[in-house]
Amino acid sequence: MFGYFGGWLALLVANTPVAFSLGIMGVAWLLFEGGSLATAPQRLIGGIDSFPLLAVPLFILAGLLMNASGVSDRIYAFAKALVGHFTGGLGHVNVIGSLIFSGMSGSAIADAGGLGVLEIRAMKEDGYPEDFAGALTCASCIIGPLVPPSIPMVIYGVIASTSVGALFLAGIVPGLLTAVVLMIYVYGWARRRNFPRHPRASLREMRIAFQRAVFPLLAPVIIMGGIFGGVFTPTEAAAVAALYSLLLGIVIYRTLSFADLPAIFRDAVNISAVVGFIVACASLFGWVLAREQVPQQIATLFLTFSRDPWVLLTIINVLLLVLGCFMEGMAILILMVPVLLPVTTAVGIDPVHFGVVVVMNLMIGILTPPFGVALFTVAKVADIPFAVLARAILPFIPPLVVVQVIITYFPAVVLYLPRLVYG
Repeated sequence: MFGYFGGWLALLVANTPVAFSLGIMGVAWLLFEGGSLATAPQRLIGGIDSFPLLAVPLFILAGLLMNASGVSDRIYAFAKALVGHFTGGLGHVNVIGSLIFSGMSGSAIADAGGLGVLEIRAMKEDGYPEDFAGALTCASCIIGPLVPPSIPMVIYGVIASTSVGALFLAGIVPGLLTAVVLMIYVYGWARRRNFPRHPRASLREMRIAFQRAVFPLLAPVIIMGGIFGGVFTPTEAAAVAALYSLLLGIVIYRTLSFADLPAIFRDAVNISAVVGFIVACASLFGWVLAREQVPQQIATLFLTFSRDPWVLLTIINVLLLVLGCFMEGMAILILMVPVLLPVTTAVGIDPVHFGVVVVMNLMIGILTPPFGVALFTVAKVADIPFAVLARAILPFIPPLVVVQVIITYFPAVVLYLPRLVYG
């Protein structure tokens, strides 16, 4: 099996897309180990034949519709009315805007590519350094997959056979904690550089900003209220989110026309196809790992080293953080969770707690050079050199690691809300 791992790593080093590298090595195993090639299409199709996974393309579509309908402007204006008068005002607006938008899209990249453009432009006009504005936008966008709805948590729930609703609840406190830590960092940075405050918004201005943003603000209420009220499942909630986003753009705000929809649907299909292909190919490679009993061997190796859950979580955190520097987060999620879950289950770590720990690790990974996806996205949409952004993001990593430490070693922070609702 080590030969196949080596081949897979060689393909990655040769800049082969992750999905293709996984698929190629899966087929190679079937060829050289005497398996039936008919297994390949069966496992590829089986990997994406899941009702909960339907939520992923629907949440992607909802995020694209929200961005195209001008919702970002309304959210940004409301966030500015709330916190724009603090020291480092527009930095706080950046974080709060991401927190609000996270309740609609469930995607860090949708936040960075949509709301991020507006945030960076406003911060630059207000005198903030371009690199700081871009780095803060990268850091704040990771709130999206923590606060529900969350695309990575849907995929984790499918892989780990864990309640997606419980995972959504578990991400709320870590998401809020991430926002608070980032705002503390922004406050300290702005105070050292003596950045001016904006005037406090009057009650009338706050009321107007709220009225303009009220329908987008209702989106997370509808989604989460419907799930926990038993009205619909998380997958059906994704369909409701997409429909609600469509109604906002076409009926309520009238910023979208039917002529705009084919391009939006095409983008949603393209992004969903990439995610689906990664899931399918990782499913084939995961099946190969299972046939070779790799998860059991790794579990035995880890448990031989230590059976202390905190020691094992520390090792897993370091492993995932390192992998996040060199691999796409979705591939890590799909590959590593089946391997690591038996280890954590054996020592009594709650799968919901472990899911949030994994997702937070992956979100830090999209910020870390040299392959941080969020860095590439923001560098492209804001026209900031990648090397400049990669240096600017480094001071943001330690505060986020502090959040990771808190949610890792204080599981009550993560599990309080799921246990309150589900018992």
